[in-house]
Amino acid sequence: MLDQLEVFHHLLAGSPTLFFVYSFSAKEVLYVNDAYERLFPPARRATVNADLLWLLSCLPTEDQAYALSCLTQLAQGEMHDDLLLRLQPQPDQPLRWLCVRAHRAVASDGQVLLCGTVQDVTVEQEYTRNADDFMAKKNTTLEILSHDLAGPFNMLNQLAGFFQERTQELHDPQLEKMVKVMQDTCRDSVNLIREFVDSEFTASANVQLKRARVDLAASLRQVMDTYQKSENLVAKRFSFSSTPAKVYVELDHNKFLQVMNNLLSNAIKFTHEGGHIAVTLEQQPQHVLVTVADDGIGIPEKLQPVLFDRFTKARRPGLRGEKTTGLGMSIIQTLVRLHNGTIWFESQENRGTTFYIKLPT
Repeated sequence: MLDQLEVFHHLLAGSPTLFFVYSFSAKEVLYVNDAYERLFPPARRATVNADLLWLLSCLPTEDQAYALSCLTQLAQGEMHDDLLLRLQPQPDQPLRWLCVRAHRAVASDGQVLLCGTVQDVTVEQEYTRNADDFMAKKNTTLEILSHDLAGPFNMLNQLAGFFQERTQELHDPQLEKMVKVMQDTCRDSVNLIREFVDSEFTASANVQLKRARVDLAASLRQVMDTYQKSENLVAKRFSFSSTPAKVYVELDHNKFLQVMNNLLSNAIKFTHEGGHIAVTLEQQPQHVLVTVADDGIGIPEKLQPVLFDRFTKARRPGLRGEKTTGLGMSIIQTLVRLHNGTIWFESQENRGTTFYIKLPT
């Protein structure tokens, strides 16, 4: 009859998953299975404790303090989410992703233990991040196209109104009917374009966040690069700055970029041709601050207190007659709060509007 220890040994032998037990009290690893040697060559199980500093040095510099902080929180029972870490033992080696799942335990002798697993999830992460990049580009492109395509329809609608005024004296029912068809078609087309873009964003507030540690500066830089390449389409200027160049935050990448795209879309709606829209990102001691500023028509003072209300009375068409549901700002606030962040704004009529988002680090 096999004893429990032998069963346990056979169960873990050959597993691609690294199992470990770390004594937080003694500051030493009590157990790792042989997957340790396959995951971190040329390391050996017998030297695992001597390898700890080397393993930490294999993480990118900006990740090392983060990893230690997260493991401390895990040992204190304050953190339960999977911990994703980047690993690059040598600068010329490809980046790998590790997923650490661990829980706090107390041994019979009172030692505080950290018990868990480590898996190589590089393939899954590359797939997810490629999908995230695609989604970000897709959403940004849709926002740009929605403004670009809506412009000609709004212009045709205005021309139809001009023809209607000039042909009223003719009292030609057929001509009046044709002009009305033109107006209805233009209006319905603009609404259809906007509803198509809004539909995915409206559903976002009902979806559970999937957080990951991302370089927010790189993500925003990619979004703003797409807007900058399309300046001629929307007749606006865009700029982006980040201090420092890399800013890491735990957030749902897709959902937060939807927030940014919606804020940028609103800025485009209410900024005259030739106007400037600027996005900035700043790392502060306990949080990051994101701003979206425009020099557009601003928000009337009487509408400002209800801007974030659901189906707010502050909803109004854009300068080109773009439709609004009144849900956008409410959903933006909801998504920011789900990230444990806060959002507020400053605005003056004919002077522009600046939105501020503060996210914890």
